[in-house]
Amino acid sequence: MITIIYGGTSSGKSAYAEGLVCNSKYNYRYYLATMSSQDEESKARIKRHRKLRSGKRFITLEHPVDVKNAIGDIERIESGDFSTEDPYHKSNIVLLECMSNLLANEMFKGGVTQELDFCVNKILSDIQELEAKVSELVIVTNNIFDDGIAYEAETKDYIRALGAINSQLALRANKVVEVTVGIPIVIKG
Repeated sequence: MITIIYGGTSSGKSAYAEGLVCNSKYNYRYYLATMSSQDEESKARIKRHRKLRSGKRFITLEHPVDVKNAIGDIERIESGDFSTEDPYHKSNIVLLECMSNLLANEMFKGGVTQELDFCVNKILSDIQELEAKVSELVIVTNNIFDDGIAYEAETKDYIRALGAINSQLALRANKVVEVTVGIPIVIKG
């Protein structure tokens, strides 16, 4: 099951997504962090995000690229849990925060710009594999499409790629919620 949480910068989408996960019934709550710590500003943001999550019983997994690799982490963490009658029963929820960071990391990996279609297909494939292994996947993504500013070709490709990913995930999602000024609006589901 996929839930998409969508909104603009500082819209309240992350707080809404965290609340959704924290109020869930699952035994394991994973926070799949995609932000890469490349400079002091991003390091400070990561530190602030960790502080905001403290006390919420999240297990943080950091995968700035190749999010399907989180599957191995989850399997290792849960390998000894036979608290249900069925040892293969999934009782976990993953909050992927956020798609725009993941795309930027994949698209500009190693200082080389990857092809738009390659990035879109890779991320969608990784998400499909992750979804198959967890009970519920909540994905936070951004609305970066409304500003009307003219961008360079590389940035336009990034915007097109994020639009393609968001569209494909929204089609596959069980629920899509747009958060505007802290108010969640259910679009689908």
